[in-house]
Amino acid sequence: MQFWSGAAFIRATEAIGVAQIFDECGYDGVVCADHLIYPRQLSSPYPSPTGRPMWSPDSAWPDSWVLIGAMAAVTTRLRFSNAVYVAPARPLLEVAKQVATASVISEGRVSLGVGAGWMREEFDLMGQGFDNRGKRLDEMIPALRALWQGGWVSWSGRYYEVPELMLEPHPTHPVPILCGGESDAALRRAAGLCDGWVGTAYAWDEAVHYVQKLKAFRRSYGRHNEPFETMLALRETPSPDLYKRAEDLGITAVMCSPWAGLDGLLAGASSTHSAERFRPAVERFAETVIEKCR
Repeated sequence: MQFWSGAAFIRATEAIGVAQIFDECGYDGVVCADHLIYPRQLSSPYPSPTGRPMWSPDSAWPDSWVLIGAMAAVTTRLRFSNAVYVAPARPLLEVAKQVATASVISEGRVSLGVGAGWMREEFDLMGQGFDNRGKRLDEMIPALRALWQGGWVSWSGRYYEVPELMLEPHPTHPVPILCGGESDAALRRAAGLCDGWVGTAYAWDEAVHYVQKLKAFRRSYGRHNEPFETMLALRETPSPDLYKRAEDLGITAVMCSPWAGLDGLLAGASSTHSAERFRPAVERFAETVIEKCR
């Protein structure tokens, strides 16, 4: 079982130091969240019962690939991914270039976790189509793999046309692509086109539901015997037994919050805004859970 943690809502200046602590304590990876902006007039419904985001407009969302590059530079074994990166809100070549550069800088320690997104305003500001974002993402996935091959590369499809060119530096290690989302379209995209799926946080029965659907879709595509990453968070009390059951189910990585329940930590209750304030919680989780699962 792999143990990953998120970087959302941690100050960008602290996230770099927190990544070093994760690296020291034996965690497997860090996932970065993604939003470009928060519009004054937000008309797009957020996919939740309230239809509104749970974060405030002034919440910071550092650019995923700048942050990953910075964290990779101060770590040696920690891996990095997204939960999730709204790739179709960006031009194809921009995504290809950013991820390729991060892969080279980290010496192959990155994967790309993509999602179709929900905020039309972001797509409009970036000049990318919103209504066809899912279909474009379906094409973007194989296009990225083609553009990362090195040498003279090109792509010709329905939504993207890239003439022969060189995109350097190109990844010297394969970049796994994971897909997020809970709709059947997203789960099928993960099962049919990607190397894995990244979810959010679920109760145990919900997790079982999505893992079983993924397995069924993978069988339908004839991919059930291929390696596949399944990453999610569990809204259950952390324990070695819980993660053993998760592993038996087919979950390969869990996203954990070592500081869960420590009121004020993320809010900055400490008088010193230093990554070291996270160390006791990170070390405690490593000692009481991670080490007992290995």
